Parts: sequence; structure tokens; C-alpha cells
Amino acid sequence: MRANYFMLKTGIFVGSFDPFTVGHDSIVQRSLPLFDRLVIGVVGDNVHKPSMRPAEERMEVIRNLYANVPAIEVKPFHGLAVEFARAENAHFIVKGVRSTKDFEYEREQADINRQIAGVETILLFAEPHLSSVSSTMVRELQHFGVDVSEFLPK
Repeated sequence: MRANYFMLKTGIFVGSFDPFTVGHDSIVQRSLPLFDRLVIGVVGDNVHKPSMRPAEERMEVIRNLYANVPAIEVKPFHGLAVEFARAENAHFIVKGVRSTKDFEYEREQADINRQIAGVETILLFAEPHLSSVSSTMVRELQHFGVDVSEFLPK
């Protein structure tokens, strides 16, 4: 699928974002110059993660964060990323990579997404000072009463 350069260049950034961290914000900020429109797809409620905060609550946090950025839209996301990309007329999926383990997983996903839907994946490597930040780590620290404000966007 070739991009029509007379159309808006749209990318999607999908995840559970529970919570949306400074690492996620870094990927959004660094990918914004690449697109006319960036759609952040928030995974809906997941039966495999019953403790996940409701999707609408997670989406509201992200919407508030980017309320003054007209190029960003926040929407619920269910199913395959390539289906979401197709629904949003996006030709690119943006993914963040923190480690070689992340890289191998995302590389395999990118190959399959290109094969089944012609959607390209753009991998952005985590900034070194953010490479240890993950939603899982933040949730665990919160569970033990640790102040996690340094890991959450302002």
C-alpha cells in the first residue's frame, strides 16, 4: 500500500498505557514531526489484565496531556494494530523500543504487519535515561506506595 502524498500522513501509537509514562510521552513528542496526524490507540479493557484501569480513564489522562496539540487524537483500540491503522487511514505504526528483547519482538511484528497489511512500523529507541521506565514498573512501585510522579508526564 503506497502512501498518497496528497493525504494527511497519519501514524498510530497503540498500547495499554496503564499508566501513560514519560517514556510514552517521549515517543509521542519525537514522532510528532513525522506526521500530520498521530492517533494514540488505547487498548480497551483486557480480560487478561483484569486489574487494568478502565480504558476511558486512561484515555482521559492522555487527552488532557495533549489537549493543546491538534495533531493528536486519542481513541479506543481493539483487535489488531493493522486493523486500527486501516480504520484511521494510517500507513505507519509507531513503536518504542527499550532493549534488544523489545527490538526482536517489534521487528517480528513489523514484518508480519507489512506482509498482511502493507503497514510500515517506525521504531523509536528509548532515550537512555528512560530505557528502564515501563508501565509495569510504575504500577509495581505505586502498589508499594512509592511516589512515581517522576515517571509520569507533567
